[in-house]
Amino acid sequence: MAEAPFQYSGLDRLFHERARLGIATALAAHPEGLPFTALRDLVGLTDGNLNRHLKVLVDEGCAVVEKDRRQGRARTRVALTAAGRARFQAYLEALEAALREAVAAAAAADPSSAPA
Repeated sequence: MAEAPFQYSGLDRLFHERARLGIATALAAHPEGLPFTALRDLVGLTDGNLNRHLKVLVDEGCAVVEKDRRQGRARTRVALTAAGRARFQAYLEALEAALREAVAAAAAADPSSAPA
């Protein structure tokens, strides 16, 4: 790590993708899960694009997609799994550390750029 201090291996590639970061953030804010359409609208993705990213999260054991058929209509609910929530929290902690280091490095290089 000393040879590559800015490698940031803790930034999990599963979440370090704009769409999946948005999906995980929305689901983390709703522990009970979200209807598919509400999640789609929150993250601004098409049905197909959301399905593609959800498949990646489900395949990794980080999300669950539950389908329920009531009153003749299929309803799909999406939620983070406990493992997914823990993995996303670890990713956020690594991201926060990277941001702190970036701010410190920028301040060291140019003290006038330090945040107030």
